[in-house]
Formats: sequence, C-alpha cells, structure tokens
Amino acid sequence: MKILVTGGAGFIASHIVDRLIEAGHEVVVVDDLSSGRQENLNLHARFYQLDVRDAEGLAEVFSQERPDAVNHHAAQTDVTRSMRDPSFDAQVNILGSLNLIRCALQYEVRKIIFASTSAVYPEPEYVPADENHPIKPVSAYGLSKYMVEQYLHFFYKNMGLRYTAFRYGNVYGARQDPHGESGVVAIFSEQMLNGIQPTIFGDGSKTRDYIHVDDVVTADLLAMGDRGDGEVFNLGWGLEVTDFQVFDAVRNALDARVEPIYGQKRPGELERISLNCAKARRLLGWSPTITFEEGIPMAVEYYRRQYHRVREKS
Repeated sequence: MKILVTGGAGFIASHIVDRLIEAGHEVVVVDDLSSGRQENLNLHARFYQLDVRDAEGLAEVFSQERPDAVNHHAAQTDVTRSMRDPSFDAQVNILGSLNLIRCALQYEVRKIIFASTSAVYPEPEYVPADENHPIKPVSAYGLSKYMVEQYLHFFYKNMGLRYTAFRYGNVYGARQDPHGESGVVAIFSEQMLNGIQPTIFGDGSKTRDYIHVDDVVTADLLAMGDRGDGEVFNLGWGLEVTDFQVFDAVRNALDARVEPIYGQKRPGELERISLNCAKARRLLGWSPTITFEEGIPMAVEYYRRQYHRVREKS
C-alpha cells in the first residue's frame, strides 16, 4: 500500500513512517519543516517539503503519487498560540485539512487517519472521559481539531470517504521537541540536563493522561485497514498523572537534585483529564502496553543521548 503521511518529519508521524516502512508499505511524506526535523525523515520515504495550506502543491503531490491512504498529522499544535492567533490555527488545522480532504476525494484515497486531540473535551464532567463526553473545547486548538472531525464525518456520510480519528492523550517519547510549548517530558529532560530549573505552570496538580508514542503508532497502524471506519477513538491509559509526578519521574530518571519553579497557569489549558479507551479495545483490538513507569526512563534516556551527542560535537 502507498501511504501519504503529513507531518512525517515530526514527533509522532515520523515514528508512524518508520513502522509503515518496516511493514513493507511505500511511504510519501509531506512536511513544511516548520516544526518537523530533517533528521527525523526516513531515508526510504519520498519527501515533499510542502505546507498543507498550499492547495495547488498538495494536488500536484496527489496527482503524482496517487496514495492509497493518508495519515494526517500536520498541524498547528501550540495551545497558547491558538489562543493568541486563532486565525492562523484555523488556517493550518481546518483549511489545511480541507485541502487534504479535497485531494483525497479527487484521487479516490481509500482512507484517512486523522490525529485529533483530547483538547476537544472541556473540564470533564467525569473521568476517565469516553468519546460520548460533551465536547466544549476551551482552546482554539481543540476547537479546530474538533471541526476537522466533523468535516471528516460529513464527507464519510455524504461521499463515502472512510476515516478514523484518534483523540490523543499526552503523547511522549523519543524525538519530541523540547523547545515547544507541549511535550513536558522532553522539556523537563532537556532543562535538567542543561542545569536549568524547570517551570511547572500552575501548582503542579494539573493532570493529563500520558501515552507512549509506540502505543499511539500501533493504534494508527491497526486503523489503516478496515477497522474503525467512521469512528473516533480516545488513546490513553485512563489514568490521571499530575505535572509534579511527571517532573519527579524525569528527575528520578536523571538522578537530578532540582526543585521546580511554579509559574502562572496558561490560558486554554484543562485542569484535569484522563481518557476511557474501552472503545479502542473493543473495535480496534488496541490496548496500551508501555506504562508511565516504563516509558519515562525510555524517553529520558533518548534525551540523555542527544545531550551527550551535542556536547561531543561542541
């Protein structure tokens, strides 16, 4: 199968590209490298440096490559920026996705896998929240992702475009950018390695549902076939982990002696969330396998190696 992966030089999607190629698929990557990194690109994938807002450029890629399926991860993911500049967020996440959907319809793509987010949920009425929980995003980022879910459902019902959407919890692991807003495991790891005192935004009690990138990739690959058509799935452990617990786990993995700084809570962030993933277990046969206790040392070791590699070059 030939699969086009948008955002394939980024954190999650680059792992998906690797696994698809290992499974024998032909992979085409579209990424504008605004947040993705050249070194994340798999050498066996064909690469187009392209912004998903470029409708003509996307059409040329589809015309030339004729992919069987699309895995759509290219996005604006900075929650704070989405609140400061919701127009840009909508241009990338909504209009860019519509460009992709239009090409998928024109070139008869079999299926789209879409990376959504748990940020579609408000402060939860109950935890873990399942897919039937009321949707009331508190950030423009969450709103734009939910709009794409709705567009995909519309085209599925009216034009037969098959899709599966995943509402990711907080994904962590190797290749996550330590210089962005999200990716607290990567951020804490790099800061501690460089002797910088990390900042926790809020009092440390804010919770998220942490899921290792390898488990996310497994779900994406399960949905590439006939499973999960027209469905939205949560991906997480169903467990609340506090910001301080993440800080403490990274600190212990690095054997560091450091205390956090506490800063003001950022706008558009939930106080707590965890995800009920029974639907993914039932319909996809998916369950997470890498626990928080196992995954944090794995991720931290990656950043430790990166740190020493940079030191050796300097």
